[in-house]
Amino acid sequence: METRELGTSGIRITPIITGTWQAGKAMWVGIEDRETIKAIRAAFEAGITTVDTAEVYGQGHSEKIVAEALSDVRDRVVYATKVFSNHLKYQQVIDACEGSLKRLKTDYIDLYQIHWPSGTYGSEVVPIEETMSALNDLKQQGKIRAIGVSNFSRTQLEEASQYGRIDSLQPPYSLFWRYVEKETVPYCIENKISILAYSPMAQGLLTGKFGPNHQFEEGDHRAKNKLFQGENYARAQQALEKLRPIANRYQTSLGNLALAWLIAQPQTSAITGVRNAQQAVENAKAANIRLSEADLAEINAIGRSVTDYLDDNPVMWNW
Repeated sequence: METRELGTSGIRITPIITGTWQAGKAMWVGIEDRETIKAIRAAFEAGITTVDTAEVYGQGHSEKIVAEALSDVRDRVVYATKVFSNHLKYQQVIDACEGSLKRLKTDYIDLYQIHWPSGTYGSEVVPIEETMSALNDLKQQGKIRAIGVSNFSRTQLEEASQYGRIDSLQPPYSLFWRYVEKETVPYCIENKISILAYSPMAQGLLTGKFGPNHQFEEGDHRAKNKLFQGENYARAQQALEKLRPIANRYQTSLGNLALAWLIAQPQTSAITGVRNAQQAVENAKAANIRLSEADLAEINAIGRSVTDYLDDNPVMWNW
């Protein structure tokens, strides 16, 4: 699979990235460690050499699963993990990084990201200068190779950038969820900051596997996703019907069409979660799809038929 530079770091990442939120098991149903390990490994063998995790996913369980799947090929993979919003004081960042290093069974993290800005989820507000000071020190020590942020607005990204080099932004971004394009994408392009899009298939909605009357199992957080509710869901179903003929022309799935559109956007890679090896292999195929300019424009317009009706709140869920 082709690789791209992560920001200006010199690190090479794949356009499709394996996401491991579900590997932590918390907030998901029907997840089995053995299947997750096989899926992460299958993704690697299919050419996806970049994997994203976080300390908060199952309180470190996801990081342990990543290590179990990939430790023997560590020199050929890129690890991206994250420090949560309740660990953003100087010493907390240092300690959190040490914990991630141990769970990942490695002596360096390729990309270390601030998961959410301080103050979110009831966390204490910590000056970004203090957090960045810790991250810069970790980078100088060789414990991390690059610094990224996740769920930051343009204003927050600009402020963080005053205190050190930010090589990536990880926002929710898909054909059906495009708030990041309004202000933040232009800043990222101008400053060579890679965009690592999470929920690139709108938490499965863009795969087309959810029918008009789908009901999620108890405990599945996707039930609170705005795109799965009311008129938003109805518009999404109509858009999917318009996308099907395009997917058929490329002899691909709806999900891979959505991924192909996303990774064709400037400086954008897509983080795709996997439950089993088959999904991992299927996701990798999206990297080989080359959409024509006309089809990119048509897909873009179909996506707008959903996103133009969403409210101005950039948070994807009604928690």
